[in-house]
Amino acid sequence: MDEELRSLTERLRTESGGSAAYDRLLATDGPDALATVLTEPGQPLWARELAAFRLGLAGDRRAFEALVLLLNHRDPPRCASAAHALARLGDPRTARAAAALATNELRVAYALHPVRLLTELRAPEAVPALITTLRRRLRPHDPYRRVALACVEGLGELGDPRAEPVLTEALAHPALAEAAVRALARIPRQRGSRRRVPGQDG
Repeated sequence: MDEELRSLTERLRTESGGSAAYDRLLATDGPDALATVLTEPGQPLWARELAAFRLGLAGDRRAFEALVLLLNHRDPPRCASAAHALARLGDPRTARAAAALATNELRVAYALHPVRLLTELRAPEAVPALITTLRRRLRPHDPYRRVALACVEGLGELGDPRAEPVLTEALAHPALAEAAVRALARIPRQRGSRRRVPGQDG
């Protein structure tokens, strides 16, 4: 069993109270039956999440909208499970949706998993979205340091030279400086250029 699926099923078993409906849904093999759970009124959140997650792992794009909603949920485990499924869904809309969530300042408290998903997808939308999100997090007294750190780490992993200016700015923030140094080291230098890191001699 997929490890993320194992974690999700244990969490949702508790949430559902170990009901017979949960057992039936977990045992269901037919994608149409799972997709019906996403559209039927009155279905509990745990059922929609389980159905969407399983469809996502199977590459069934009927799960897309439900997974995007869960990606921006206030409950971090739901966000993490949705990101895992979306990364495997293979829907071309995923990166655009994740970028919109990552850069939405009204929902920045829930941007951590969209940022991580963008890094995993390595789509064209990823670098611009992470740069935008990180630049906003460099304001004085910004409380969303985990989001900022995920952006720094993601930009380092993506290794795109466009990220160099904002990562250089991040060096001035003690909570981000170490990660920013590592991220900058992963970005290819332009021929003939020499990257200056504040605090280094020479």
